[in-house]
Amino acid sequence: MDKLMLGNEAIARGLYEAGVKVVSSYPGTPSTEITEYAAAYDEIYCEWAPNEKVATEVAFGASLRGVRSACAMKHVGLNVAADPLFTLSYTGVNGGLVMFVADDPAMHSSQNEQDSRHYAIAAKVPMLEPADSAEAKEFVKKAYELSEEYDTPVILRMCTRIAHAQCKVTLEERTEKELPPYEKQPQKFIMAPANAIRRHPFVEERTAKLKALGEVTELNKVEMNSSEMGIICSGTVYQYVKEVFGDTVSVLKLGLINPLPEKLFRDFASQVKKLYVIEELDGILETHLNTLGIPCVGKEMFSPMGEYNQATIRAAFGMEKPVTVTADSPIPVRPPIMCAGCPHRGLFYVLSKNKITTLGDIGCYTLGSAAPLNALDSTLCMGASISGIHGFNKAGGAESEKKTVCVIGDSTFMHSGMTGLVNVAYNASNSTVIILDNSITGMTGHQQNPTTGYNIKGDPAAKVDLEALCHAIGISRVRVVDPYDLKQCETVIKEEMAAPEPSVIISRRPCVLLKHVKAKPPIEVDGGKCVGCRMCMKLGCPAISMKKGIARIDATLCVGCGICTQMCRTGAMSEDR
Repeated sequence: MDKLMLGNEAIARGLYEAGVKVVSSYPGTPSTEITEYAAAYDEIYCEWAPNEKVATEVAFGASLRGVRSACAMKHVGLNVAADPLFTLSYTGVNGGLVMFVADDPAMHSSQNEQDSRHYAIAAKVPMLEPADSAEAKEFVKKAYELSEEYDTPVILRMCTRIAHAQCKVTLEERTEKELPPYEKQPQKFIMAPANAIRRHPFVEERTAKLKALGEVTELNKVEMNSSEMGIICSGTVYQYVKEVFGDTVSVLKLGLINPLPEKLFRDFASQVKKLYVIEELDGILETHLNTLGIPCVGKEMFSPMGEYNQATIRAAFGMEKPVTVTADSPIPVRPPIMCAGCPHRGLFYVLSKNKITTLGDIGCYTLGSAAPLNALDSTLCMGASISGIHGFNKAGGAESEKKTVCVIGDSTFMHSGMTGLVNVAYNASNSTVIILDNSITGMTGHQQNPTTGYNIKGDPAAKVDLEALCHAIGISRVRVVDPYDLKQCETVIKEEMAAPEPSVIISRRPCVLLKHVKAKPPIEVDGGKCVGCRMCMKLGCPAISMKKGIARIDATLCVGCGICTQMCRTGAMSEDR
């Protein structure tokens, strides 16, 4: 049977058909749906882990026991998982283990656009890259075969376009191996120096074998059409090349993108007069060709930044643009913004109003950096706000401590904020940490986390008590505020910044988009009382606008949070129905 599938959905189907039994991940766009779709198969145990390092280690444990396992993450998540990855390369596997990593060229939902191929090279593990959903499913099964045959973890690289594009996928039956008896192998799996030093030669020998495989594997395909021009590419770029050139040029399409072959490249290059390399982000293929002494044209024509498309390739080759139908007038830009009624808005308004230096973190609350709130001073990576405020205050002293806070979401706090808070308590900086507890992992689409009380399937699960956890870490002052209550937020923030010890404020109110959260009737505006002061516009709420100098509220957007009523000095905005 055939079915139209997203790339991520096809990955999940591949996990099912390959007989995978354990999947552990941390949500991160554009990889999130892999685990969500996999969770729909009862034969696969799936979970949300607190972070990518934990997820990788869970997959390792399942592999150690002898079953096929997986973990999925976005490219920056691989940074977190790098520690176990590099040693996994040495230990190898028992049951097959595949890591799914989704890169995000153009940074549609990311803080950088790093190229994950560097990790495969550095860790000396094979990496596959499919060019559509059908290949994605088949490459999953091939990845497990490679993992077990060559005793290695395998990385399968996706990107935003392949993860979220659809094509026809042929569904097949699940094949599953019996659980083997467990056998202790200390020299293979205990990576103390004496054992690890014996495993390094194995890694080098494995790389040589995989390199030889790259010369003959069907994962790499040659399409000889013309001796005038040849293009080497992989993944989504292959689709663009075919759309632009059709069958008028020769193409070497790589599916096994690490380790790279030599003879295959030399043979292909010898059959074309001019060789081009088109690859998104870094010039890894081009560098390999240069090392082999094979003349090629790559990054001198194509940028190392952003994602490509058909127009990019046409422009690079000076080709005539295809005729397209455009709108009569430019389409207005729609910048990302916090939802109407977002529980973070009130707290951010208080921080902005009081000109408080605020170190931010990764999540939907990063949108608090946008105008008109302009509430954040920094955003680096998951958990960095807490570690960062500690350093900021150690550098700035008492003056800094009295006017600086950091903000971090509940899921991000569980991911990598706890250790930063331990550092604040242990090394004693008078830092004020605000945990924005909206009872869900918001930015990636409402996934559960250890603070919500539910698991990936929505079943009841152990729930972390944030207040008790912060106390256990060593924080004596822990207070809870309602971000819809501006006066309470302002009072508590000022008190905690003035306190002579570390403190945590938990800003607690569920995300307004959660199904169980019921909206109140929309706020009403009395046009006779509104003086057009525009104070309400400082919230940046999409439900509020001005028309002819009078505030107006879009009843289809307003959830009746009441924050604007607390700012209106004339009483024009009212919760009275």
